[in-house]
Amino acid sequence: MGIHDGHREKMRQRFLKSGLDAFADHEALELLLYYAIPRKDTNPIAHALMERYGSLSAVLTAPVEDLKKVEGIGESAAVLLKLAPQLYRKAKLSDAEQETVMNSVERVGAYLLERFAGEKNEVVYQLCLDRKGKLLACKKLGEGGVASADLDIRRLVENALLTGAGSVVLAHNHPSGVALPSQDDYAATDRAKAALHVVGVALTDHIIVADGDFVSMSDSGYLTD
Repeated sequence: MGIHDGHREKMRQRFLKSGLDAFADHEALELLLYYAIPRKDTNPIAHALMERYGSLSAVLTAPVEDLKKVEGIGESAAVLLKLAPQLYRKAKLSDAEQETVMNSVERVGAYLLERFAGEKNEVVYQLCLDRKGKLLACKKLGEGGVASADLDIRRLVENALLTGAGSVVLAHNHPSGVALPSQDDYAATDRAKAALHVVGVALTDHIIVADGDFVSMSDSGYLTD
């Protein structure tokens, strides 16, 4: 057993005994990188990542191609760093979709804050709900740059019909702004409401997410009629 093998085993045992709470951020990265870089000291690589990005969350949300610019980070390590947080997020969202009844703006907002976490571009989602407010499906309708995303009205209606939705909540994010609706957002809301009304499905809300906050058009009085 080499010197690195002994250190790695101590780190693994420390994690198994106490979890990550007692680990510094760079140590957590060092441990994770063991599983993509089997025969190299990952401590200096972890330090290099922290120095480049400034925080653990920034490392784990960095693009794969940018991660590979750090010395010692190859394709496998970059993919692992990208995969780890997304796997956890996917598990949480899967649990939420099975358990969550979206019967309040607060519950919908909490779900969407998790859904949009880490998004760099503007994305539009459609929540399809049954008549009791249970989440049937969350569908991505479009993705744009940091300032815009298209709303596909045809897909919006198709998703509602295919899932048997009784109501729909639209949601999108403002990655570089505040959670306030623009004139384009109001126009998109009107188009969606009219299209869904034709097939007997209600648009109950349009929620905008930005910087850990959200605004409900329904709460603001725009979709009350």
